[in-house]
Amino acid sequence: MADAVHDEYQGAAASRPLEIAFAAIALAVAAGYLVLATQIPLRREAAAGQIDARFWPMVLGVSAVTVAVLLLVIAVTRPAPEREDVERIQPGGLARVAATLATTVAFIALWSLGAVILVGYRIEIFPIAAGLLMAALMLVYGHRRWPSLIVYSVVVTAFVYVVFGMLLRIPL
Repeated sequence: MADAVHDEYQGAAASRPLEIAFAAIALAVAAGYLVLATQIPLRREAAAGQIDARFWPMVLGVSAVTVAVLLLVIAVTRPAPEREDVERIQPGGLARVAATLATTVAFIALWSLGAVILVGYRIEIFPIAAGLLMAALMLVYGHRRWPSLIVYSVVVTAFVYVVFGMLLRIPL
């Protein structure tokens, strides 16, 4: 009986290919982010010694690429770490990951529309898409209370829209 309980809670096995794949994917995503950060349109160029809209995204991109390269070097040169503290894949886990990716892709596709004109009114897509994203992800990961689901999605979306879109005037 004790062996059955011990086996049930045994962590995932060490996996060098998994470590290398994770580091390579992280490097690809970070490099893609860095390329996109260099293409941020500027309303006006910053004077020498000043910070423009590209500065922090570039800092984050360079940092992410650096960390991803370090991860890849460690994954290739060192043995894979033991993962006894990592649980095995749970039932439904892969479906949640797939649903998260599909929801995120749909959010990005909607967000890229920017705004639509409906019956003579210009409607910003970001607040609608962001609220739907929040609600969908909360549903995927098990949140089921409708009042808090709606309130949390609306409040967080409104906060992001007001701070970034209205106060900081960052085009969303």
